[in-house]
Amino acid sequence: MWDSETESVGGRDYGNGVLGLSKQSVKTDGFELKGNSWYVATDISSDLLVQVGQVNFHLHKYPLLSRSGKINRIMYELRDPDLSKIVLDDLPGGPKAFELAAKFCYGIAVDLTAANISGLRCAAEFLEMTEDLEEGNLIFKTEAFLSYVVLSSWRDSIVVLKSCEKLSPWAENLQIVRRCSESIAWKACANPKGIRWAYTGKPPKVSSPTWNDMKDSSPSRNQQVPPDWWFEDASILRIDHYVRVITAIKVKGMRFELIGAAIMHYAAKWLPGMITDGSGAADEGSNASNSNTGNNTGSRWKGGLHLIVAGTKDEPSPVQAKDQRMIIESLISIIPPQKDSVSCSFLLRLLRMANMLKVAPALVTELEKRVGMQFEQATLADLLIPSYNKNETMYDVDLVQRLLEHFLVQEQTEISSPSQQSFIEKHYDGTQRGTGPNAKMRVARLVDSYLTEVSRDRSLSLTKFQVLAEALPESARICDDGLYRAIDSYLKAHPTLSEHERKRLCRVMDCQKLSIDACMHAAQNERLPLRVVVQVLFSEQVKISNALANNALKEAGDSHYQPMVSNRKTLLEGTPQSFQEGWAAAKKDINTVKFELESVKAKYLELQNDMENLQRQFEKMSKQKHTSAWSSGWKKLSKLTKTTTFENQNIGPEHPSAAAEQTTKTPRRWRNSIS
Repeated sequence: MWDSETESVGGRDYGNGVLGLSKQSVKTDGFELKGNSWYVATDISSDLLVQVGQVNFHLHKYPLLSRSGKINRIMYELRDPDLSKIVLDDLPGGPKAFELAAKFCYGIAVDLTAANISGLRCAAEFLEMTEDLEEGNLIFKTEAFLSYVVLSSWRDSIVVLKSCEKLSPWAENLQIVRRCSESIAWKACANPKGIRWAYTGKPPKVSSPTWNDMKDSSPSRNQQVPPDWWFEDASILRIDHYVRVITAIKVKGMRFELIGAAIMHYAAKWLPGMITDGSGAADEGSNASNSNTGNNTGSRWKGGLHLIVAGTKDEPSPVQAKDQRMIIESLISIIPPQKDSVSCSFLLRLLRMANMLKVAPALVTELEKRVGMQFEQATLADLLIPSYNKNETMYDVDLVQRLLEHFLVQEQTEISSPSQQSFIEKHYDGTQRGTGPNAKMRVARLVDSYLTEVSRDRSLSLTKFQVLAEALPESARICDDGLYRAIDSYLKAHPTLSEHERKRLCRVMDCQKLSIDACMHAAQNERLPLRVVVQVLFSEQVKISNALANNALKEAGDSHYQPMVSNRKTLLEGTPQSFQEGWAAAKKDINTVKFELESVKAKYLELQNDMENLQRQFEKMSKQKHTSAWSSGWKKLSKLTKTTTFENQNIGPEHPSAAAEQTTKTPRRWRNSIS
């Protein structure tokens, strides 16, 4: 425990020494503790028992009545002169604070320290030890010590604010929390060059937030104080008091990236799921605070992905989960609104824990929007957030889809808002800003890598895969190799897809954006539909031919040209040997399919011929059984022929054209009849 710089006032009556009475009504040498009871060391027997919690105080009425308005009122309201016991279970500060207050009433010297001043101040307020009863009462003395000693000291302000955790709501109502928070904020915002007080600084490795284990350090004249000197001291505070301090610091105008680094330092200490290496987290806060822009804040954050992905290790208890949920909700509310105030990696880890601990949906949505603002800074390891709904996929694909939508909305907003665009260009250079086509390209590569990773999950539906792959505009991808890798991985993990589903999956990929290596792999990939393989080979053939045409044009020096396909020999000579082998293998597969098709056609024709032979045999057998019917038919046919010849002879001289027409038709009908 730190000792206060000027906290001990033993030997002075705050102005001259001891906090005690100049006139003592009961002479005493002090208090004696016997078991759980305190006794006044005096010859006068006790006439009042005050019980505070489990501790009994055997005291005298007159010293307490002369100083405490609360004791006076209790005695007056009960109107019992023989009252010998009072119970004060709700006294703030407990038995320790009442012990000091009772000693003060007896005129015994009381040492005020940063550790006991808040409890004693609240106890004095509870006991109503005001100036109306006697000048220089306990409220006045403790208030003076707070104002002139505690608030002027960095360490004492931290200690007093820490001690206020068990004094709610008294410490809040007496403005102790507010005044200590303001004091800490003013000193944290001071110029580091002017700091001369001692501070804890960055510990080598933090395993648990224990105040007693900290080693303080005082800046020497030649030692430069880092901007993050106050991180460790402030991080011991409870989350509600820490929020008060950060809020006050924001009002004072501290740089937003330094505030973000302090928040990450606090999270690393109190949220064990955020990191796996304490030293890495401590280094992170220091490095982030030393940067001018804060853009690299959290870039080397190491952390607890594999602990959470498993979903069964180190599950927090209900009480611990409630505390962590409150910490996460509070940290989300105080993160500075500026982009890059905290790293995207930190935001994603915070988001993962928020989903696991069921944080309020409104805060989760706000956190998702913050991630979308700097989504291009994310890494694959941070995006692999598990789905805590056991009926769905292994990873939360819907969450990544929402993050991508927030990113696209943010990009569109920055493009359509000239004032915001000018602000970004003013405060960030092109690489740090991360907006425009470069940011979209980085996000496209990140999404392709994510799809490759989650495609191995057999429960991932084709629709979710397709929607996430098509979320980005076509201009975001210059090369579709990453997307092809994800599609191939999905086909490998889902071998039962139908031909239609495989074609639907491959539509998200542009064959013309594949590299030569990807085309070679696709040409020999048996999982791809044949039509896609042909498209890949054709697009690569066209690219090769255009490249050859470009080379020929450069050599000829012609500035106006149209890409044209050379003859087969020239084309093959300019084609890489490895690609020619891939094309030969694909061509062999196509020829095999054609050969099988021709075989099927031949078998079909053979079956058709057999059927016709069977029909002829059936007709022949039918003719033998019905000979009489055929002979009668011949007789009728001969009569018809004679009648037709006679009519032609009669018509012939008058209508030569009709006769000629009839003559030409008759043999045709005759042939048709015979057949």
